[in-house]
Amino acid sequence: MAVYTKINKKDIVSINDQFKMERITHFKGIKKGIENTNYLLKTKKNKFILTIFEKRVSDKEIPFFMKLMELLNNSNINCPKPLKSKNGSHLIKLKNKKACIVSFINGKDKIKLNLKNCYEVGKIIANIHQITKKIKIYRKNSMGIKELGPLLKNIKFKSKKFSNLQKFLINNLKEIKKNWPSKLPQGIIHGDLFIDNIFFNKDKLSGVIDFYFAANDIFMYEIAICINALCFDHKNSKFDMNKQKIKKLIKGYESIRKISLKEKKSLNILCRGAAMRYLLTRLYDYSNTPKTALIKIKDPNEYYQKLITHNNLRSYKEYLN
Repeated sequence: MAVYTKINKKDIVSINDQFKMERITHFKGIKKGIENTNYLLKTKKNKFILTIFEKRVSDKEIPFFMKLMELLNNSNINCPKPLKSKNGSHLIKLKNKKACIVSFINGKDKIKLNLKNCYEVGKIIANIHQITKKIKIYRKNSMGIKELGPLLKNIKFKSKKFSNLQKFLINNLKEIKKNWPSKLPQGIIHGDLFIDNIFFNKDKLSGVIDFYFAANDIFMYEIAICINALCFDHKNSKFDMNKQKIKKLIKGYESIRKISLKEKKSLNILCRGAAMRYLLTRLYDYSNTPKTALIKIKDPNEYYQKLITHNNLRSYKEYLN
């Protein structure tokens, strides 16, 4: 994990000149996250987050993220709100890169969620979905099921010991794509709701951050991503599914938006697709990132285990009991 773009006091003065805000008295790089550069900015009374967009985020897609966060804020979803500069734009130029400033969300991420937390996460996801199904902006999911084939082809399986894994991935992806559901309720999903993107304050959910994978996709796919990311317990290098957490997550979700029978029937294949997505991205980073890069590579084995777990399940009920 790293701060890719370094800034100095001169840059801070430039930021202050471009926004109607108090004088920034302190700034510090945030090492969490791998997509963009983030800084914590402090004024006498407030805190803000400066995000400098790196190469992995397309310039033409940034306005989508700004508009989405603004619309969610206007609908009482507690997430970062982008500030507008004096000329009315959400974006400024910094070190020849696009950048924005967003409001600070109080609280912090947890190492492990309890059952009450899972219920709250389910509720906020459903609230977001209820809002985004009416929003008329669009972004294709850059990590959608159709994008996984090209990703798999670009993974460097460097030795013969990986040949069995390669066959396993090819066969699984083929089956997942063949059985991928269509005509399910859709809208904009967060698309990357991992534990470090959910903040809690005194064990109460205080907000959701990092919308830079948000895109139009199947709502139930978001549930599948969250089951993979939040509902497995890690112990002694093993990842075991926690069905009580899944039950609470879905109960929280259904307290706001009911899940149809067709959606429930699709859960297994969507969970397999979500596990495949993160297994492939981790394998790609593991095999393609130079050893000198200042990025902490996440272990692909975690999602290999999770995919195996999903492969041994079929029905919706098997996720709950």
